[in-house]
Amino acid sequence: MEYEVPTTRKSIDFGATGVQEILQNVWMILSSTQYTCPLDRAFAWSAEDVDKPLPIAQARMTARLVDAIRQYEPRVEVVGVTYQSDQLAGRLNPIVKVRIQDGAL
Repeated sequence: MEYEVPTTRKSIDFGATGVQEILQNVWMILSSTQYTCPLDRAFAWSAEDVDKPLPIAQARMTARLVDAIRQYEPRVEVVGVTYQSDQLAGRLNPIVKVRIQDGAL
């Protein structure tokens, strides 16, 4: 089964288990950038390409997101990354589609 994980704000469920826990972990990776987590400054993905032109930023962001998800939530496989973009505001909001690995639950 595949799940889409957007970056829209939501509250953290500290009691999440199973699929919900895994998807929440992916959301947390998407919502965080490196150097923002005090006890693990390398956590999440590097936002160093934020001010690049959108096509370049999108390509590099995709690679960085996939790498971060592989490292910090190995129970999922990234199936695809799409974006909602606002060209005028220069915003890219990734939506990551993941598949939970067999035996991860």
